[in-house]
Amino acid sequence: MTEHPTIGIIGGTGDLGSGLAVRWAEAGYPVTIGSRSAERAGERAAELGGEKGLPIKGASNADAAAVADIIVIAVPWSSNGPTLDEIKPHAQGKIVVTAVVPLVPPKVARVQLPEEGSAAVITAEALGENVKVTSAFHNVGASKLHSGEPVGCDVLIFGDDKEAKQAVIPLAEAIGSRGIDAGVLANSAAAEAMTSILIGINRRYKVDGAGIQITGLA
Repeated sequence: MTEHPTIGIIGGTGDLGSGLAVRWAEAGYPVTIGSRSAERAGERAAELGGEKGLPIKGASNADAAAVADIIVIAVPWSSNGPTLDEIKPHAQGKIVVTAVVPLVPPKVARVQLPEEGSAAVITAEALGENVKVTSAFHNVGASKLHSGEPVGCDVLIFGDDKEAKQAVIPLAEAIGSRGIDAGVLANSAAAEAMTSILIGINRRYKVDGAGIQITGLA
């Protein structure tokens, strides 16, 4: 039996991070959720683990990154820069998956990509060439993750390292989605932009958790 890698979710107390944490823990992955407050992370981990006794721990963002085999970043755009500085020493030599989307309130339903092209490119530049940065989980509705129901959408995975992308595909499958290799890291701009579009669709059609599916694949 293959041992699952430990996942450290940076910003794991938020809606997306905590939803991913529960899904992965239910699939047998050891999960540590990180927060700026280790106490807050511990409290949230206890809530998420609950009566099921799920393997979820809490720690500071830096400590969650340090113990992880795979680091997942799920912080708000406004916190992305300081968070990258905080975890950089602990991310070296590891796979880092960023789910960060450059949403700029109050017009979060309008696409507003950064001058660099995408949050993913900024992440790779900030963490350095010794970190295998991939980008995924932008378009997964947090409400769907917490509902326990099938997620019902595909996860587009971007990255410049093929092996790193292949390592993230099982994480998509573990939350009940299908992971699809969507090309190089720069292509992450498309999924990041799509998040704003989906927010607008949710509002106009009064739904919660609209997602995307790729047709024509076997």
